Amino acid sequence: MRTSPLPPASRRGVATTVATEGEFAGWRTFNDDGFETHIGALWYRQEPDDSMRCAFRVEKKHTRDTGQVHGGCLMTFADYCLHVIAKPVMEEHGVTINFAGDFIDAAREGDLIIGTGEVIRAGGSLIFVRGQLTVAERTLFTFSGTIKRLRPQRPEA
Repeated sequence: MRTSPLPPASRRGVATTVATEGEFAGWRTFNDDGFETHIGALWYRQEPDDSMRCAFRVEKKHTRDTGQVHGGCLMTFADYCLHVIAKPVMEEHGVTINFAGDFIDAAREGDLIIGTGEVIRAGGSLIFVRGQLTVAERTLFTFSGTIKRLRPQRPEA
């Protein structure tokens, strides 16, 4: 897949790449060398209504020996979605300080998992988010979480 680099994402402090072809053409991914990169690629885009949408295509590496997507993979993707959904209201970095989820249905290799949600409240230091992961019309997982905003470090005097 060919991609074209974008300038650094100001709210995340990490450069992003946008896909120029294939199934995720027009979608962005973070191109740091972090955990998300190793399990992904995990993709996101901002919709015309300004909501955020996340997605990934299930590969063999995401499944258990039963053929179903590992629950830890769904939780990791949901935490990724939590931060992407909050991206429009984040000024800097944030960390998840509370996360809750409910497993509802299973996904399998080849499925396209979509993550959507909404910011419930964005205060001065905390952001509250809820969302869901789906395959087609099936809800797989619902989640809610709280992000603590991290203020930029001031250089020591």
